[in-house]
Amino acid sequence: MSEQNTTLPLKREIQNLTQCTHGGLIKKAAQKHGILEQEMLDLSASLNPLGTPFEYPVGSPYLNLQGILQKAIVQTNQYPDNRYMEFRNAAAGFLGNEIQPGNIIPGNGSSEVIRLVAECVIEKGDIVLILQPTFAEYEQQCRIFGANILYTKQEDITNITDDLLEKARILFVCNPNNPTGTLIPRKDMLVLAKRCEKNKTILFVDEAFIELSDPDQSIADIAAENDYVFVLRSLTKSFAIPGIRIGFGVASLKMAEKLGAARLPWNLGFVPDMVGTELMNMDGGCNSQYLIESRELIKKEREYLTERLSNIRGLSPLPSSVNYILTDVSDFLMDSVELTQRLAFHGILIRDCSSFYSLDNDYVRIAVRTRDENDRFIKMFGEVLNEWGKQHAEEELKNTLEAAAKGTHSGRDTCEYYPCHFDDQDCTFCFCPFYACEDERTGGTWIERSSGGKVWSCVDCHMMHNPKVAQQVLDILMNKGDTEENLKIAWEQAVKPLL
Repeated sequence: MSEQNTTLPLKREIQNLTQCTHGGLIKKAAQKHGILEQEMLDLSASLNPLGTPFEYPVGSPYLNLQGILQKAIVQTNQYPDNRYMEFRNAAAGFLGNEIQPGNIIPGNGSSEVIRLVAECVIEKGDIVLILQPTFAEYEQQCRIFGANILYTKQEDITNITDDLLEKARILFVCNPNNPTGTLIPRKDMLVLAKRCEKNKTILFVDEAFIELSDPDQSIADIAAENDYVFVLRSLTKSFAIPGIRIGFGVASLKMAEKLGAARLPWNLGFVPDMVGTELMNMDGGCNSQYLIESRELIKKEREYLTERLSNIRGLSPLPSSVNYILTDVSDFLMDSVELTQRLAFHGILIRDCSSFYSLDNDYVRIAVRTRDENDRFIKMFGEVLNEWGKQHAEEELKNTLEAAAKGTHSGRDTCEYYPCHFDDQDCTFCFCPFYACEDERTGGTWIERSSGGKVWSCVDCHMMHNPKVAQQVLDILMNKGDTEENLKIAWEQAVKPLL
């Protein structure tokens, strides 16, 4: 029987789901472009740029990952204690604010906790309200259980009507939001929590990035005493450990008890249990020296990277409160798909946001890294721009010659690429066929590139603006072809005599 005529024995709700593939991006990009995986710079994953506490030990006691793993390995011949009391005690202490171990639901990463809540709350046909754009996992998990998804914009959160809240079974809010980086203040979240409780709508708040932003804006303490508020926390981003899946939920004692009974038994295993416990037991909890230094580094480097991006024509980085920057590329030379592909070819990964609701091909998300890594990214961005310009120039030259051969006028009086054109300028060549000539006798000169380094500027060169020169070059190239050798001939005969 052909595959098209075969109906899989699966629920209708999951027939159109697609698998998450992020973990394979580095391997795939490295293989495709012939680059070693360890040489790839991943700015698509928004991890703590300070690195793990095991790499950058601060405070006390010193965290020894090998020692923790060895301790876990010794116990692999037995089942973990499914109560995870040490983990839950550590999580409660990490959060503070009189949160109790009984408020904690251990999770094998945040995605498992999202699935747990969706499975325990949603009945087929329930309305789920999701602020967009945001993390796709909320919708993915809710659809599995037959939810009807309604979207509203992030900026409209304070304008959600009581009528809509009353209809919704659950409202998902990512705070700080992924991918926009916006942080909703605690006072506004408290108002929303009261409204959700009034309308018997569960407020699910994903605070996976809040330790890297401002933990004082958390409402985990409210979740601990309110049956209609649930807070998700993750150690993945804050401690830069995506390979060890550790997360937890915070709920009222009654809710946590029921959700804990419904979660998969032994879902952490010894390694996540012990690693997570040690990390959360660091002195100071959310305000440990490690996390304070992390937030200081992120703020400093976010401001630096935002300024560098703002200096690149066509890029508009949006304000962010956390360790990634959503950047509008709608006025840039390339859309998000082409830009991410070209950077990947040079060993740099950024997040193409075209898969996020309503962002289309107009946005990329760029993780904030260390100064050296940020500079490496900006430098490579400049190389990509230069590469794109040369390729585009070759294409435009070919189009110009083809148009001339057909007797079609190929001149232009506007140009979105270079600043050397001016009002009412009619150019035979959209791109100078001699770029970059690097001959300052033309009026051209080297200037500081907005993305770093030097770039050749034609702003004061009018050689190719001269109709006679342009026509002579065009005649030579049409007659002899646009090879490198013939470009040299055109330069010698048409341009050089005028220098």
